[in-house]
Amino acid sequence: MTLLNQTDILTVTQGIDFFRHSEGEWKSQRRYYTLTDSVEPEEVVSFIQISFLESDSPELAHLAQLHQIDEVNFFPGGAKVSWESKYINRIRKLTQGSTIFGITDNFLYRDRGFATSKPVKAQYRMLNSQTLYLKTEYNNSSFEEELKLIGTNYRTRQTIISLAGEEQMIGQYLEMRI
Repeated sequence: MTLLNQTDILTVTQGIDFFRHSEGEWKSQRRYYTLTDSVEPEEVVSFIQISFLESDSPELAHLAQLHQIDEVNFFPGGAKVSWESKYINRIRKLTQGSTIFGITDNFLYRDRGFATSKPVKAQYRMLNSQTLYLKTEYNNSSFEEELKLIGTNYRTRQTIISLAGEEQMIGQYLEMRI
């Protein structure tokens, strides 16, 4: 088992609290701005279900296996996020899916990434008790994301997607609890 210093313990505690406060159903309205050409922004509406996961949940045990971690109850907590999304100004099929997050130390583990079905690990930190920042890197891509709880019924998110060190896209989200 990893020994944590007080800063890491505070970060994990705040991260777990962030997931607990995010639990519930959300409507997400977002826009993706492509920075490399003059394409009109993509608009998406999603319905998101977030469930908090306790350390002994089967989902977190499975996540640990995906990351080849043998320790039982490795993650002190996490979340399952399911979504159904519809693109507004583009002809695309309805998309849906889910992902599992496990939190520990300064890392956030996922069963899949934004652009891969493989398990990924992100660095995260709590900017304050209401704001989670994470950075995920794989396949020469970088995904920086900031999620901020605003009161009990709103969240904002911003994602910056880079390829080979060059910013390609910005996603901005307003999420409302429903």
